[in-house]
Amino acid sequence: MPDASSLAVVPSHFQSFLAFDFGQKRTGVASGNRLLKSATPQGTIAAQGDARFAQIEARVREWQPDALVVGVPYHPDGAAHDNTRAAQRFARQLHGRFKLPVYEVDERYSTTEALAAGARDADAASACIILEQFLRTLP
Repeated sequence: MPDASSLAVVPSHFQSFLAFDFGQKRTGVASGNRLLKSATPQGTIAAQGDARFAQIEARVREWQPDALVVGVPYHPDGAAHDNTRAAQRFARQLHGRFKLPVYEVDERYSTTEALAAGARDADAASACIILEQFLRTLP
């Protein structure tokens, strides 16, 4: 599965993306495109397990993205922790279920940034931050 180190090799025909700020209880969602290099919050999924994936499937059908982006949290020093592994597992599950490329992006401080900006839905706003960070790396 591609990760942040392979962002430069995202095929140029990949134009639209859905991004996820994964959490054990809530998952923020954002959509965006390569042309504008911007993202729009698409709300938060407040479900777990199969119910979460059913809602994600509805978003994938609606938005028809070329690829998916998942924020992966790390400690400030870059060390992995339990939530790192959970987000990576979520990314693998997305790839397995939807057969779309999934890119992982270091999402340290995205929720803090969303809250500092006054976001009403911090999870969806964090997904926007994650996706815009990803889009800025594309040629």
